[in-house]
Amino acid sequence: MATLLEIRKRIRSVKSIAKVTKAMQTVSASKMRRAQIMALATRPYSAKSWEVLGNLAGRLTPEQAHGLPLLTARPVHAIEVLVITSSSGLCGGYNHNVINAALELAAQQAVPVRFVTIGRKGRDYLSRYGHEIVADFDLPDPPSADDARPIAHLLRDELERGRADQVWVASTDFVSTLVQRAQVRRLLPIAAEAPGPATARLSYTFEPNVATILEPMLRRFVDLQVYRAILDALASEHSARMVAMRSATDNALRLIDELTVGYNKARQEAITKELIDIVGGVAALQTASQ
Repeated sequence: MATLLEIRKRIRSVKSIAKVTKAMQTVSASKMRRAQIMALATRPYSAKSWEVLGNLAGRLTPEQAHGLPLLTARPVHAIEVLVITSSSGLCGGYNHNVINAALELAAQQAVPVRFVTIGRKGRDYLSRYGHEIVADFDLPDPPSADDARPIAHLLRDELERGRADQVWVASTDFVSTLVQRAQVRRLLPIAAEAPGPATARLSYTFEPNVATILEPMLRRFVDLQVYRAILDALASEHSARMVAMRSATDNALRLIDELTVGYNKARQEAITKELIDIVGGVAALQTASQ
């Protein structure tokens, strides 16, 4: 049975942990709100641009699509996956879920799969198990569009130079503070989509020509999609860390209560034992004096 001194030490230790986790929860909540605002602000334009360009890709003739590798499907001989994780832990299953999603995609392929990583956790895991990493990036918090542009440029360049025939993104989609979903989505080449009811009758006129207009549009589109994935991942990371730290704080407080009850019981037992010893001693003295 633990002594009173040992229990007091445990209580002090757990209280210190609770203070740290509470502080980390507060910091993560602040960062999460900022990241959430940034992620939600990019969604309308990003979603609409994906819809328009996907719809447009389905309307182009083979002659129009020729010379636009970001739109042109090809036989798949190599795949690259952008894996977006955090550089620090204490965020529950956030990193584990993203890495698993990326590895599940790789396991389903019959061709070589290489990785581009954002965040130390993904890079360390993939390198530890022998996966080929093309490039690794560390981003500031919060990242800007300029920070995401070199990553998008690398992915475009890999496709255009023929080193990859498909580019996928493994990241976490921010749904809410409590819900974040790991997902893998194809980024390049841009998949054609069937025209929806709202766009079925739309026609596009290009001036001066398709290649001149679409090429810069596609490059900006890829930049935007990579930036959006990074922002969603960042909001998800801070949300997961905030929830994990809140859970850790609640568990620490619960443990403090249990230890306090145990301490009080042990203290009462010690007092009772001392009283019994005193009463027994007094009784022995009285018997001896008679």
